[in-house]
Amino acid sequence: MSTDGRIIIDLFTTLDGVAQAPGGPEEDTSGAFPFGGWQAPLESEAVGRSVSEGMQTLDALLLGRRTYDIFAGYWPQHTTGPEGWIGQLFDRVPKYVASRDAGIELSWPGSTRVGDDLASEIAALRSRHRDVHVIGSVDFGQTLLAEKLYDELQLWVYPVVLGQGKKVFPDGAAPSNMKLLSASAGDGGTLLLRYAPLPGEVQTGTMGE
Repeated sequence: MSTDGRIIIDLFTTLDGVAQAPGGPEEDTSGAFPFGGWQAPLESEAVGRSVSEGMQTLDALLLGRRTYDIFAGYWPQHTTGPEGWIGQLFDRVPKYVASRDAGIELSWPGSTRVGDDLASEIAALRSRHRDVHVIGSVDFGQTLLAEKLYDELQLWVYPVVLGQGKKVFPDGAAPSNMKLLSASAGDGGTLLLRYAPLPGEVQTGTMGE
């Protein structure tokens, strides 16, 4: 981890670890996922407050390509009204898009592609920004987790089980150690779990020895 800026991964997840398409039916239908928008009926004031608090220090976005396209199609048209302050923030801050396609077109002003040398690019972002948030972007987030290119993982866990969909830690995820930074319960049965990566290999043993 760095003593400079932080890379913070923000994910909404179910009890069985599914983080795919919490916001709407068309957000991510890959794999014929039938539960898009599962978060919407499970409103939580505590989650809303914690998300808002996190955005107070956010000074850059780091997004996977799919999430970037969703955000670019939504937030520039929502800079007024109840969500207006979020739209204005996202318009204002630099946006970094993870993609190996050097020819992608990034129409949202303030957007830059990364992905040629992720480790060095992440180091540069840490030196340039205070709090870089990775929002959604499940596939890209899995890469950051596997390579330990992050400083904090924030999981907002909802009391629902879906049984299918993209998971934060799918089968085959890289074994890794983590440190629990904090755990807090919110309304509606939600939990906020905050973790930091730890160095070293996962150890095994026999209980009682």
